[in-house]
Amino acid sequence: MADEAELRQQMIDAFEGADYPVSSPMDLVPALPNGPGTKFESGDFSMTAMELNTKVSGGDFPYDDPESLVDDLLQELKDNGEL
Repeated sequence: MADEAELRQQMIDAFEGADYPVSSPMDLVPALPNGPGTKFESGDFSMTAMELNTKVSGGDFPYDDPESLVDDLLQELKDNGEL
């Protein structure tokens, strides 16, 4: 089972380097340490940023900070049965 707090921190660390506010998922790509191949892993959960983008609607852009972005992404993953 995935540790949601661990995933949240991984995502915040990956997305915090973006130039906020961000208005689309493409604004996040330059901040990712390994680009779209950046992996988020915990327990039996493993997903790249590219896969994440296909599993969620993309969020409610614009976002002013990484925390609110990540909260929405995690909620949508849970709603979709991915977490």
